[in-house]
Amino acid sequence: MVLYIIGLGLGDEKDITVRGLEAVKSCDKIFLEAYTSILGVDKTKLEAFYGKSICIADRNTVESEAEQIYQPAKSENVALLVVGDPVCATTHTDIMIRARDFGVQVELIHNASIMGAAGCCGLQLYNFGHTVSVPFFEENWRPTSFYPKIKYNRAGGMHTLCLLDIKVKEPDFNAMMRGQTKFLPPRYMSVNTCVEQLLEAEETLKEGAYSRRSLCVGMARLGRPDQCIIAGAMEDLLKEDFGEPLHSLVVCGPDTHDLELEMLKQFMLENNQYEA
Repeated sequence: MVLYIIGLGLGDEKDITVRGLEAVKSCDKIFLEAYTSILGVDKTKLEAFYGKSICIADRNTVESEAEQIYQPAKSENVALLVVGDPVCATTHTDIMIRARDFGVQVELIHNASIMGAAGCCGLQLYNFGHTVSVPFFEENWRPTSFYPKIKYNRAGGMHTLCLLDIKVKEPDFNAMMRGQTKFLPPRYMSVNTCVEQLLEAEETLKEGAYSRRSLCVGMARLGRPDQCIIAGAMEDLLKEDFGEPLHSLVVCGPDTHDLELEMLKQFMLENNQYEA
């Protein structure tokens, strides 16, 4: 018996690989991980296409009750469906380790992810450095752990892929104090919010990691027919409408190659005056 961790790609129900679909059809239990990312369609379309019932694995399930996913794989085939690729989030690595420690056979089935799809804007993947996560700033919590990594990357002439925060099924603490179990509406960070926070971090730390005129590429819904890519100076992306989630941002290195710039032209804002 096997626990299959299957990448679904970035688009819709049809982006699963043939091998992945065959594995899904062989499974007795199927979970859709809905914490680290979202797909462009809901689970009913997946169920119709796969011909199988699917259970949603929310944040609580994958972080606190993961045994519900891997323990049944001792006696039956189980699939954990993951948006993108299975090895792009530490959450999935943790489940793999725990499943193998429990004596369960684990098989990965890969697919397209943001880590590779980001190259569709024309920037070369081998010119990227550390990938960073940008969390939502809160009133009393404004972390800047992304800042030194962007600074390091740019000092080495490398681009930085910024993965933007997702808040799904976050508890409503005010309701909890009233004895009610409620969750806040989902929130997905936009390119605009990310840029605001990056500029605030630079204004606070003042280490010159980047500037308001640094070249950036904002991307939304990569892998879908309505994907959106806009390139320009960081501050110019503040007012652009990227539409529905999911969004991501690339802060370009100061030595962007001429071939990369030629590819970026098709996405560049008019009359844009970026600087290295």
